[in-house]
Amino acid sequence: MSLSEGTESERLGRRERIDRSRARAWALQVHYRWESSGFQGTLRDALVDTAATRNIASRRLPYIRRLATLLDEHGDEIDKMLAARLDNWSLDRLSRIDRAVLRIGAAELLYQEEIPPKVAIQEAIHLAEAYGGDESPRFVNGVLDALYKERASRT
Repeated sequence: MSLSEGTESERLGRRERIDRSRARAWALQVHYRWESSGFQGTLRDALVDTAATRNIASRRLPYIRRLATLLDEHGDEIDKMLAARLDNWSLDRLSRIDRAVLRIGAAELLYQEEIPPKVAIQEAIHLAEAYGGDESPRFVNGVLDALYKERASRT
């Protein structure tokens, strides 16, 4: 085994990180579909519809479901927390992509204890870089960082 291959545990850890990153991208697509449909049903319903027509790797589905469930269960609270950190903006004025990226990042930041906060923010920035506008990464970083700092100051 070469050094670049790493141990079995390291390879599995890399695979899990890649799967989670790709699951986040799928969650973004599901959210976009859900919002584009006029918020019909839940995000889990939108995931079922998406999975019926798209080829999503089965190993990624549990994390996508987890994110959809978190957003379904805590969406109003997440939106309130995000809205409180938007200077001179409102959530409904944001692009669908930026809004979805912020919601996914906030869900991980607030409700996924096994995901380090800095990782949740960095992954949201990556989504914004890949799918958002030119200013999206900086904007997402600023909003989620403010949410993280306020949360950290209360604990």
